[in-house]
Amino acid sequence: MTAPLTPPPPPHEHSAQGPWQPPATGPVAPGSEHAEHRGDGWYGQDGPGMRTEVREAGVVAVAVALGGVLLGLLWWWFAPHVPLVGDVTGGNWVVYLKDTEGEQAIGVDGTFVLLALGFGLISALAVFLLRRRGGVPLVVGLAVGGLLGSLLAWRVGVWLGPAQDVIAHAREVGKGVTFSAPLKLGAKGALLAWPLAALVVHLGLTALFGPRDPEPEFADGPYGAQPPPAT
Repeated sequence: MTAPLTPPPPPHEHSAQGPWQPPATGPVAPGSEHAEHRGDGWYGQDGPGMRTEVREAGVVAVAVALGGVLLGLLWWWFAPHVPLVGDVTGGNWVVYLKDTEGEQAIGVDGTFVLLALGFGLISALAVFLLRRRGGVPLVVGLAVGGLLGSLLAWRVGVWLGPAQDVIAHAREVGKGVTFSAPLKLGAKGALLAWPLAALVVHLGLTALFGPRDPEPEFADGPYGAQPPPAT
């Protein structure tokens, strides 16, 4: 008498939570359909998007450029005056430097550079404190705003300074009377002081105090998180 044939047992069905699978709960991987909420908003894998970053960079550029009005006022106020004197030679008016060995003209450029460096430091610090995450568009907006601010400050200072027509000014004050020369920049490279200072300070602050990328998390194995293989 033979034993009855019994079907083989069914293969073991692994549960959905097998030891080789990561747990269902835990931090959501970047780029998944669920975004991670951080302190400054909702972000996916690529941040807030290029359009948002470009818009914020435009706002930064405009705000920084408007600071050029204040820079122009300070330059006009603190820049040294270059003394001129008018004379009549052969019936024609001529204008001379009263102090041919004076360094007032160099002081005018130096004053602008020092003030522009200070504005570059302040603008970079303000942008970093308001927008620690940074980004290439933000840095470009800061540099463009600094350059536009320098140009605006230059024109504001010239407009507020003495008259540009020195011959007419000499005729107005009279022969041999000392008057101030128009406010002008002898070295146009001074216009780059603000944007360069802003870039250097902002990059330095970002490198020292900017947010760091999170450390990569190791995949969970059958016995929990596994360390990296030894080399």
